[in-house]
Amino acid sequence: MGLEKILSVAGKPGLYKLVTQTRTGFVAESMLDGKRITVSLRSSVSVLSEIAIYTLEEEVPLREVFQKIQSKENGGKTSVSHKDEKIKLEEYFFEVLPNYDEDRVYVSDIKKVIQWYNILVDNEITDFSSEEEDVEKTAKEE
Repeated sequence: MGLEKILSVAGKPGLYKLVTQTRTGFVAESMLDGKRITVSLRSSVSVLSEIAIYTLEEEVPLREVFQKIQSKENGGKTSVSHKDEKIKLEEYFFEVLPNYDEDRVYVSDIKKVIQWYNILVDNEITDFSSEEEDVEKTAKEE
């Protein structure tokens, strides 16, 4: 499963897998406890594949940030918790993404990125390449 089917729902903790669409919204399953919820079309929902992090030069897709964390942690969970103190979180994120824009990326954003990465690792979702990259790899192999 790619990041295209993983959602962040405003006001709800953690991440959700898109299960199915309905007439009035969709059904999503929590990646924390497996409970299903219905989400209306009016709810503020973000798809992880569409999120980017501000840097001084450009916006870096979240999948690339996850790939950098993954290579730093050798595929395991992060060495810091999303509940650690501000300075420790900022130092960690600076190691992962040295040119992130400190004025536009808040500590709350860093906490979300770290928490989301750990949830994905717990759920064995560790392929952070994009669908386009997968298509390119398949084309090269053929």
